[in-house]
Amino acid sequence: MKGQGAVNNVKNRFDKTEVTPFWENDYDFEEVKTKTEYIKVHAKTIVNQVKSIDLPFVQSLNPYQGCEHGCSYCYARPTHEYWSLNAGIDFERKILYKPDAPALLEKHFQKRNYVPNPISFSGNTDCYQPAERKFKLTRQLLEVCLKHKHPLTIITKNALLLRDLDILLELRKDNLVAVALSITTLNEETRRVLEPRTSSAANKLKAMKVLAENDIPVFGMIAPIIPAVNSHEIFTLAEQFYLNGAFGFSSTMVRLNDVVEPIFMQWAKTHYPDRADKILNQIRSLHGGNLGSKIPKERMKGSGILADSFHQSIKIAKEKFFPNFTFPELNKSSFRTLKDIQLTLF
Repeated sequence: MKGQGAVNNVKNRFDKTEVTPFWENDYDFEEVKTKTEYIKVHAKTIVNQVKSIDLPFVQSLNPYQGCEHGCSYCYARPTHEYWSLNAGIDFERKILYKPDAPALLEKHFQKRNYVPNPISFSGNTDCYQPAERKFKLTRQLLEVCLKHKHPLTIITKNALLLRDLDILLELRKDNLVAVALSITTLNEETRRVLEPRTSSAANKLKAMKVLAENDIPVFGMIAPIIPAVNSHEIFTLAEQFYLNGAFGFSSTMVRLNDVVEPIFMQWAKTHYPDRADKILNQIRSLHGGNLGSKIPKERMKGSGILADSFHQSIKIAKEKFFPNFTFPELNKSSFRTLKDIQLTLF
């Protein structure tokens, strides 16, 4: 289906029953069924404490659950099942949004003995997905961070973040922000079927250049590297990151955990029938014969001969384009509580 990554729905692992309507394969029904539905939810908290040793941040937030970008490989798909929704088309077309997110962030900053470690926008689903055009929750959250001078990082596959350039510039004045733009492929035909509602590579590279020209730290991400799909683009992507002002890049290997496995398998067989088996077998070679991995320190890097060859390509690209790559240290010392802000008014 044009505009979505999943080509099939999958049974929710936590449902005891499953209903398959007789019109399931009707084209017109699919058209109606896949219109995006926005569902308001009232969360109790908005900031997640991250304890994974694989990740470079200790706090994250997600104003949205589910993601309209529709990336077929997305590791966040299984989280939709906790809402009694499925990880396939529901994940892309039933988007939960949290209107209380800005107020919850304000509340989070008032915790006693709070330590202002950088917050990742977002650790799960993209904070600049199409829903952000409508609800502007990410913009409001950025405004809260600016008000309190709290450091943050942004990871996105969408050039929509340039809408908030005014706030990013203010955050940059106090060294409070760094941005990661995730570009999986330079091939538009591949992008349209792999991650159909993300921004084009050209637009993301333009966004990267604008950020760099405005002295906002920006780096590239190849996330994920998928054998026989985009693995041949590592060097050319790194070169484009360099040419458009990034200070470095990082990457992850594809991993198809839990229900993501059947979704991606069907995607590969639908869009690449001539090499689906090759793609899947090479992914297995990255994870000891499995399509996914949950092993700390290994799940994102992979292991084995093929993984080593990819890491060698990454090493060569980094040595050529980013020999002195270091991630910028963001400012944590300027953080202000609500009480601090109120005192400045007198």
